[in-house]
Amino acid sequence: MSNAVASSATRLSDAELRAQERAAKKAEKERQKRIARDEAAERRRSAKAGFANVNNPRRSTLMTVLCAIFAVYCLFPFVYLMINATKTQADFTSTFGLGFGKSFALWDNIVTVFTYQEGIFGRWLINTLLYVVVGAGGATLLAIMGGYALAKFRFPGRKAVFAVIIGSISVPGIALAVPQFLLFAKLGLTNTPWAMIIPSLISPFGLYLMWIFSDQAVPTELLEAARVDGASEWRTFWTISLPLLAPGIVTTALFTIVATWNNYFLPLIMLKDADWYPLTIGLNQWKDQASTAGGQAIQNLVITGSLITIIPLVIAFLMLQKYWQSGLAAGAVKE
Repeated sequence: MSNAVASSATRLSDAELRAQERAAKKAEKERQKRIARDEAAERRRSAKAGFANVNNPRRSTLMTVLCAIFAVYCLFPFVYLMINATKTQADFTSTFGLGFGKSFALWDNIVTVFTYQEGIFGRWLINTLLYVVVGAGGATLLAIMGGYALAKFRFPGRKAVFAVIIGSISVPGIALAVPQFLLFAKLGLTNTPWAMIIPSLISPFGLYLMWIFSDQAVPTELLEAARVDGASEWRTFWTISLPLLAPGIVTTALFTIVATWNNYFLPLIMLKDADWYPLTIGLNQWKDQASTAGGQAIQNLVITGSLITIIPLVIAFLMLQKYWQSGLAAGAVKE
């Protein structure tokens, strides 16, 4: 009798357990349905309001198409260079611009670029690296030190300096090329590397960028603590402030490097000796060679040389991209 009662109680407990499981599953399904309804309602409200919820983003077909068009526009010249750098001169003039030639001559073109005219392309490459390292490097260093001083020190005439910097940014560099040429001609520095290096040392935009970044990235309280501990201003700058300025330094360096690497008009009027040409002027000379009397058309070498020229910039941007993005975003949000 007692065994039968115990068995009945056990069966009752099993039935209750299964009922509870069914009830729990039903409640979970109802909860999932409510979440789906709430998400759908949120998407409808976001679409009606004209913006997307951060936690529930809405795809925009129009923005996707516009971004795709912009990407194609930016990548098209690079693709054109890569395709045509594989052609011989005969294929370049006889085949479609976006189609490959009859033979793959990329390596032959690269070898010819560095051996043509006794390897003058290598000299142009070294010249460009010289102008970038000394000119752009010096401009970055001066911008760092000047921007930091303007942001963290108070002195008479600070507002006047700010006005001069803003005015310098508004003046295009090409407008100063002729006065610079006349000045350097008086000093006897034309047709020398100094005619390229000295103007490249001045970067008003880089100075302004480092000024704003230093003001945001280096806390004044941190500098005061270092001064209380007895650190000199020079040591404070190199050991405390400089690491905090890394994103701004990379951003400024990229801007100055690109500006110096792609500089065309200044060396065009400053330099006459082909041995001091940068890549921009040298490749343009090769391009115009066919229009001279008895000149040989070498468009395939010009295209290959242009491809080689942009590779260092592409590598620099890819390697420093994360620092560059964070540098541009500095100061965008007010805390």
